[in-house]
Amino acid sequence: MVDETGLVSQSNIRIVPETHYGTDPLDIMLCRSANEAARELFLMNENPPSKKPKKSEGGNDDTGDDDDDGDDENDKLMSLVNASLYPDRHLPPTKSIIQSGDLVVVFESFNELNFVYAKKGGIFSNRNGHFHHNDFLGRPYGCKIRSRNNSGYGYLYLLRPTPELWASSLPHRTQIIHELDASMVCYYLDLTPGMIVCESGTGSGAMSHALARGIAPRGKLHTYEFNKVRALTARKEFREHGLGHLVQVHHRDVCGIGDAAIEPSSDDEEADGAAAADMKGEEEEDEPDDGTGGFKLPAGTKAHAIFLDLPQPWLAVPHAAHSIVCAGKIGSYSPCVEQTQRTVKALTRSGFHSIRTVEVRLMEYFVDEVGIESVPTEILDLPDVGGAFGVPAVAGGDGGDKEGEEVPTAGVKRKKKEAEKTLSRNALCARPFPSMRGHTAFLTFATAGIALQPDPNAVVAPVEKEA
Repeated sequence: MVDETGLVSQSNIRIVPETHYGTDPLDIMLCRSANEAARELFLMNENPPSKKPKKSEGGNDDTGDDDDDGDDENDKLMSLVNASLYPDRHLPPTKSIIQSGDLVVVFESFNELNFVYAKKGGIFSNRNGHFHHNDFLGRPYGCKIRSRNNSGYGYLYLLRPTPELWASSLPHRTQIIHELDASMVCYYLDLTPGMIVCESGTGSGAMSHALARGIAPRGKLHTYEFNKVRALTARKEFREHGLGHLVQVHHRDVCGIGDAAIEPSSDDEEADGAAAADMKGEEEEDEPDDGTGGFKLPAGTKAHAIFLDLPQPWLAVPHAAHSIVCAGKIGSYSPCVEQTQRTVKALTRSGFHSIRTVEVRLMEYFVDEVGIESVPTEILDLPDVGGAFGVPAVAGGDGGDKEGEEVPTAGVKRKKKEAEKTLSRNALCARPFPSMRGHTAFLTFATAGIALQPDPNAVVAPVEKEA
C-alpha cells in the first residue's frame, strides 16, 4: 500500500479556536458549527466525552482526577480531527515494465504456460531455445522475446500475471479451482473492496489470488491450511507476488480433526518434501494450531464472507456461523453430491438460509468463416417450368404448353448457377462442440441469519440438579 497526499489531506480541515475568525458572535457561531461538522466527519460515532462543569468549592462533586482524565481523553480525540493525518492509501499502479524479482507468466504455446521470477543472469529454457532473463528486464509486459540460440527462431511472450494466468501456470501442490468455478464463487460471495474474507484451505493458492483481487485494495483475506509446508510455501508466494498486505496465511485445521484424519496422497508427500528444503528457516507468524478448530479471528473481527474447500466442510460450518457477520455469504466447493447434502444439512442447523447449489459446465463453440449460399428470392428471365429446376412438366401439368412435352432445362440450370453465385457470401459462424467439459464440483452458497451462533469451542459447564 502506498500513502499519497490526496484531496482530504490537502483540504486543511481541522479543529480551530472559536475566535479563529474574530470575536463577532456570528463568526463564533460559524466557527463552532464548522468545528462540529469536522468532528462528525472524522470521529463519526466516537463522540468525545462531555466535560462536566466543575462546581464551586464546597460542592459535593469530585472535581479532581476524573475530570482531568476526561479532558485528556477529549484532547486525544480532538487531535485526530486533522486532515493532514489522513493521506490516501491505495495499491501501487500496475507495473508495465518488467523489473528484477517480478513474476512473469511465460506463454510458450496455446496450451502451455509457465512462469519465472525475472532476475539478472537467469536463463529460462524450453524446447524452443534458451531465453536470458536479462532480455526480460526493462521490457514491457506482452512483448515477444526471441531465443539467443537456434538463430532466433524460438520465441515466447511475457505476460503480466493475473489470477487466471497464475492458475494455469502455478505448481500444483493440490488440485485447484479453475477460473470457471472461481468466477462463480467471487460472484455469489458478493466480493467488494474492503471486505474481510476467510478461506479454507489454501492449497496451491489459485483461489486465494482471485479472492484477494476482489477485496483489494483495503480488504483482508485470512486463508487457512492444515498442512504446514503448504501454508509456509503459500505465505512465501504471496509476499513475492506483492500480496502480503492483503493475505494472511494461517497454519490451522478449521475443522479441528487434526492432520491424521486426512490421508495425504503420494503426490502430496513428494511435493511437500520438495518444498520443505525451500522453506527451511521460514518462521510462522501466527500461533500454532491447537487442534480445536475454528477461524480464530482477531478480537472483535467478523468475516463478511467465508469460502470452504475442504473434504469435510460440514465440520467447519458451525465455526463459520460463529465467525461471520449477519447476512454474510458462505460458499462451499465439493466434488461429490453426498458431501453437498451433508453440508446443506449443517448450514440449515447453523442458521443459514437462501441455500442454493449450482454446477457449472463449460460449453465451447467452434468459430469459423464459412460460405453461405442464400436461397434466390427473385428469379429473373427464367421460363416457367412448373416449379423445381430441371423437372419436366408432365401431361396435364401447369407448366407445359403441350401435353407430354418436356421443357429443355440446360439454359435454366446455367442461369440458376449464376444466380446462386451472385447470392453466396461468407459469414462468421459458430457451432457448439458435441460434448461439454466434464464435472468439476458442486458449489453451495448460503446467507447467514440474524441470530448469533455460539462458539463450538466454548465449554459449557453442566448445571447441577438441586437435591
